[in-house]
Amino acid sequence: MTDISPARISAARIGEAPRKVEPEFRDFVLLLKPRVMSLVIFTALAGMVAAPVWVHPAVAVGSLLCIAAGAGAAGALNMWWDADIDARMARTRTRPVPSGVIEPGEALGFGLGLALISVLMLSVFANPLAAGLLAFTIFFYAVVYTMWLKRSTPQNIVIGGAAGAFPPMIAWAAVTGEVTAAPVLMFLVIFIWTPPHFWALALFRSEDYARAGVPMMPVVAGEASTRRQIWLYSLVLVAVSIAPAFTVAGGPVYLAVALVANLAFLRGAWRVSRRDRENAVADGYRAEKRLFGVSIVYLFALFAAFIAEAALRAMLGPSGWPVWL
Repeated sequence: MTDISPARISAARIGEAPRKVEPEFRDFVLLLKPRVMSLVIFTALAGMVAAPVWVHPAVAVGSLLCIAAGAGAAGALNMWWDADIDARMARTRTRPVPSGVIEPGEALGFGLGLALISVLMLSVFANPLAAGLLAFTIFFYAVVYTMWLKRSTPQNIVIGGAAGAFPPMIAWAAVTGEVTAAPVLMFLVIFIWTPPHFWALALFRSEDYARAGVPMMPVVAGEASTRRQIWLYSLVLVAVSIAPAFTVAGGPVYLAVALVANLAFLRGAWRVSRRDRENAVADGYRAEKRLFGVSIVYLFALFAAFIAEAALRAMLGPSGWPVWL
């Protein structure tokens, strides 16, 4: 097991090099994991607009900015702690900390400061429940997942995926002051989606993870087991992702999108599950890469459907007819 004691963050352990250039604004933006942040903002927006309440635009915008900042803070803390393994992986070695553009201490201070500000400001814009959920999410991603699970168990992404599933629940709580069945199901959609999404990536990046000492499922359990689990999780995902259609957040539009999206996801997952390593390597892991891409579109489609349902409800009056009639 990889040592994760505090001593591991020393300059000698992470291979810290002298600063090559002074960091620019865009380097600190990269530290926030902007691609992950875009998904956080989008799913949080869906959770916010799907809630059956009216919210003042200032509260909505302020809350979304706080949730985005909290996600960025978690990303910065993740990059600070993971600088040593990031330096050994082709996919991550150019990140600001392992590349020497931003020093580890700067990343740590930036992440902690942004985390504190985001939580405090969300309590001002929204309420203590939303702020508490955001604080727990940052802690879960930075400490439970990054510092513990990621290096200790192949179930890292299964359990750790909860951190990425909280944004719609936080946003719902920000505008309603409570958590009900609908945001819990939104959480579960992302939570169950995360393992097959990341395991598809891990299948064609397994050598990278093995070199970095990260016990991802293909590295520890093998590709055959990973492919079976992708298929099983995909089957569970179908049931979980259809359920929100029958809550206050869903409706016929969401149901139609969910059915089509699940057919595409299952098709990709089935193709991945039926392959072996020899065939996968021979064609460059095309099926695995395709499933990874489909999974991203899948999640955006589902949460776009939540937004579409909210827009449709806004257009229709209580009688079910357009408000202008």
